[in-house]
Amino acid sequence: MLNLPNMFRRNIIFLALFLFAWPTLCPAVWIWTPETGKFINPKWAVRDTPEGQLEYAQSFRAQGNCKKAIDEYKKLIKHYPRAKEAPEAEFFIGQCLEDLGRPYDAYKAYQTVIDKYPFSERAAQIVGIEYNIANHLLENKGRSKWAQVVMGTDDRVIEIFRTVIKDAPYGKFAALSQYKIGLFYKEKGLYQEARDEFEKTMNDYPNSEWAKAAKFQIAMADTNRASDAQHEQKVGNVARQEFNEFVKSHPESELAPQAKAQMAVLKSREAENNFVIARYYEKAKQMKAARVYYKEIIDRYADTPWSDRAQARLKVIGE
Repeated sequence: MLNLPNMFRRNIIFLALFLFAWPTLCPAVWIWTPETGKFINPKWAVRDTPEGQLEYAQSFRAQGNCKKAIDEYKKLIKHYPRAKEAPEAEFFIGQCLEDLGRPYDAYKAYQTVIDKYPFSERAAQIVGIEYNIANHLLENKGRSKWAQVVMGTDDRVIEIFRTVIKDAPYGKFAALSQYKIGLFYKEKGLYQEARDEFEKTMNDYPNSEWAKAAKFQIAMADTNRASDAQHEQKVGNVARQEFNEFVKSHPESELAPQAKAQMAVLKSREAENNFVIARYYEKAKQMKAARVYYKEIIDRYADTPWSDRAQARLKVIGE
């Protein structure tokens, strides 16, 4: 009959010798700690104090090992959620994620600090960092690796700008963030949406320097809307009036020359539309109507190239 206790002891001894000889084959190292009276796995262990754990995590970040640092920051947050070092650990997770080229994840980590620890001393700094992330994505759209990570159909850059506004509606980045949401839509060719955001900039932050720029951009958005629809004369007229009002209100603005140039472009476009209509009536043998439009071009748009062309057609069909 088998002696099971002896066989068991032999197996235990053999296993111990095996693991001693080939320690790398052991899936997890457990160590007996007399202080706790338990076996612990150093991989999951945490330092005795939150200060010590934060310092330990920081040591990996200093070495450039952000992934390991993040693991250690997370241990601190899990084991010491009420410690003053917890929001610091969350903040440094965001820093590491930025270093790893993961801006949206970094933004989420930063925002966790504000959401979970609203009285953190890092709050104002975080708002500025989040604005910088969104602004970087906006200005480098399609060029930077960050843009490739974040930009897409979900438009996360808008989410970040709106979060900046929500977290600090009267802060120095609020009006600028609202204005840049309009720029984002404008660059995507969503001119009505851009116009709405620029109007919101003017309405919500009327005393901001960005309200003046938003007024100019509203006229630009209407100009683009008019160019999208060739015969939308009404939209073009509105845009020209908006530029004219801008120049009158802010003659000293550095945008005034651009506004005047856009007014000239819109005026020429209006003359062109009238010329197209005149040519339509001419080809339809409705000479009376054609003459009305040609004469209107000569009278109202004398400073455009279309005036000379209208005079030339009148000589052909007779006044």
